[in-house]
Amino acid sequence: MTQDRRLVVAISSRALFDLDESHRIFETEGKDAYCRYQVEREEQPLPPGVAFPLVKKLLAINEALAERPLVEVILLSRNSADTGLRIFNSIQHHQLNISRAAFTSGDSPFAYISAFGAHLFLSANAEDVVQALESGIAAATIMSSDSAPSAFDQQLRIAFDGDAVLFSDESERIYKAQGLAAFTENEITEAKKPLSGGPFKDFLAALHYIQNQFGLERSPIRTALVTARAAPAHERVVRTLRAWNIRIDEALFLGGMDKSDFLRAFGADIFFDDHRGHCESASRHVATGHVPHGIANLSPAPADSD
Repeated sequence: MTQDRRLVVAISSRALFDLDESHRIFETEGKDAYCRYQVEREEQPLPPGVAFPLVKKLLAINEALAERPLVEVILLSRNSADTGLRIFNSIQHHQLNISRAAFTSGDSPFAYISAFGAHLFLSANAEDVVQALESGIAAATIMSSDSAPSAFDQQLRIAFDGDAVLFSDESERIYKAQGLAAFTENEITEAKKPLSGGPFKDFLAALHYIQNQFGLERSPIRTALVTARAAPAHERVVRTLRAWNIRIDEALFLGGMDKSDFLRAFGADIFFDDHRGHCESASRHVATGHVPHGIANLSPAPADSD
């Protein structure tokens, strides 16, 4: 985390607000029509997007520690400052405490993710997400979803896949190349050797730091590992988190079962997974971020190890 230990989340305007109609106009009628559309409606607040409930809960954490805010949300947008006026008006309308932003007039906002010190980047633009991941920043492509917000009104609930998200994809590469038996044998042999960190390790550590400011009973954040791993491949995961000294509140070892019902039962505000098929299934029930990282995103794969 940054020196003041603040968690910084960068989010695109299309992840924060529902800009589907605006984007349709941009793609079908062009940039000039899009600009006119936004300027003519700049006093009309945009409706919430798929990541809006997540942002509300992130910002609400600061209310409990007003003297020492622990979370900041940054807006990164391919809009111009002119068309972005509607977005900032919408931020004010929805009473979101977001004051910093970058409007890039069509260019990728990638360079500003690190400049703002962001630990997580959420966007509807997959190319921007890949750039962020390649530079070592946790990032995910927000998938459209009809899911309702979590039933846990105040507590922020975040669920993670394991391999290629919290952990590296080193074990999944063995699974892909040699199959389940070789994967299982490797995890038994290497059970006491911690896995290398994946792109979301530092983000989980940042959440862990915030949790520790409240204690177990009062924590505004609850985390879960939701993995297709099962015993005996679970031990290496448990020992890895112990070696990192990072807390995970719930761990679900599903042995290949579909994750969707479990994510809904957990009440996830968002779920991060590297397998697009898992994400498409999960997005029917919870907000989902696809993490285009690791071996699963290089070529089609058989049944998933995680």
